[in-house]
Amino acid sequence: MALTQRLEFRQSQSLVMTPQLMQAIKLLQLSNLDLTTFVEEELERNPLLERANDEPPAGEAPAETGQFSDSDGGHNDEPGGGPGEAFEPGQEEWMSKDLGTRAEIEQTLDTGLHNVFSEEPAEAAARNAQDAAPTTYTEWGGGASGDEDYNLEAFVAAEITLGDHLAEQLSVAFTGPAQRMIGQYLIDLVDEAGYLPPDLGQAAERLGASQADVEDVLAVLQKFDPPGVCARNLSECLAIQLRELDRYDPAMQALVEHLDLLAKRDIASLRKLCGVDDEDIADMIGEIRRLNPKPGMKFGSARLQTMVPDVYVRPGPDGGWHVELNSDTLPRVLVNQTYYSQLSKKVGKDGDKSYFTDALQNATWLVRALDQRARTILKVATEIVRQQDGFFTHGVAHLRPLNLKAVADAIQMHESTVSRVTANKYMATNRGTFELKYFFTASIASADGGEAHSAEAVRHHIKQLIDSEAPSAILSDDTIVERLRASGIDIARRTVAKYREAMRIPSSVQRRRDKQSALGNVLSTAMPDRSRNTEPA
Repeated sequence: MALTQRLEFRQSQSLVMTPQLMQAIKLLQLSNLDLTTFVEEELERNPLLERANDEPPAGEAPAETGQFSDSDGGHNDEPGGGPGEAFEPGQEEWMSKDLGTRAEIEQTLDTGLHNVFSEEPAEAAARNAQDAAPTTYTEWGGGASGDEDYNLEAFVAAEITLGDHLAEQLSVAFTGPAQRMIGQYLIDLVDEAGYLPPDLGQAAERLGASQADVEDVLAVLQKFDPPGVCARNLSECLAIQLRELDRYDPAMQALVEHLDLLAKRDIASLRKLCGVDDEDIADMIGEIRRLNPKPGMKFGSARLQTMVPDVYVRPGPDGGWHVELNSDTLPRVLVNQTYYSQLSKKVGKDGDKSYFTDALQNATWLVRALDQRARTILKVATEIVRQQDGFFTHGVAHLRPLNLKAVADAIQMHESTVSRVTANKYMATNRGTFELKYFFTASIASADGGEAHSAEAVRHHIKQLIDSEAPSAILSDDTIVERLRASGIDIARRTVAKYREAMRIPSSVQRRRDKQSALGNVLSTAMPDRSRNTEPA
């Protein structure tokens, strides 16, 4: 076989990941906050991008312009007359009217003219201007140039954190620098709930102090506000609060040291350890429940960001659902073609021309990518609403099994695109605000061979069964499996246990103890009232 060289032309299609395509893919998975940040950075970087300001259409009066009605006397029958021209003849007519002599005017006004018109108008105007309240932020000393720069958030006080609150008390409690250093180090170790790590041996080693000095400073810190702060475990936290209330007697100490028995509802063992009767142990448990197990949670630690929906779903007039984008979360940017045309005529260097050409290309791609992102989100959200129509109409029990492939095939897109669109996006519906990924649930087979059930609907069914159970008939996981199979849901017991634990529902043994204890408390409080109200006939 002879080897020869020749030229051939072949036509093929391939996907090239250009920077613009990578940018469009990146924009799909950004949340509304991240997208706003990204657009702000592009506005600072690209001189050809500008914000699309909402201006009133041509021919419309601005919002601050007052419009007068016929009843206000501001209507002008003459053509071409505006509100100002309609009011001026009335003023001229009033000014040209003969008011009579001074005596007639005083008789008409029922007072002297010196009481109506100031003898010193300049001084009166200056005095009124001085007494008037400031009308702008600048006059208050805020430093703003106008009302549009007025920001109410500038007057909001900063939220005090637990660390700041403890540091203020530390500066008053100690005067020595060594003690303050130890105290500040321990305060930095306090978590959001107000607890310290169980082992503080490393603290003494790192600070170069003795364990006794650390314990002395810790004893003072545990007396700070809020009560129970700087504890190393739950028992110590409750003990600090009980000492503050002067209720830490030997019986209460025994109860606090055996909280594991209280969690197991082993009241008989607790009664023996504390050496009290049934009535006293019930009162002691009531006092424990009134304490705060997490004293540091009432102080702010991190600012919570409000969840802003990207899509709104409202009932339509025809019985369907109207899906629309939240325009407040969509940044509006435009390409300034006029500025580019002016610069292209003046710029002479090749490097400058290349820079502005690239800036124009990037700006155009960004505008197109934002528009494509909005269209894709709306298309995916519309298909989700169509697939989950039963949820919006009847509730979570009618949530259907749905995966990314079903939505991608319906809108003729790739699954990865749908996955990026549904990430960090929220939908406001008549049943609350949900993440778009909430509507994608696994399917659970039907017991009678019918349509599969959604995993979220099965969780809702399990929760309904547990909430409606009686204290004397607690449902075990096996009983729940039988009830679900009777309803047409084929599910295993381990799956029921997994769903129950995910919803933070305790086991049947723990639920039986809790409900019997609650029932016993109700009966114990009702018996004295019944005996007190019973009188002989």
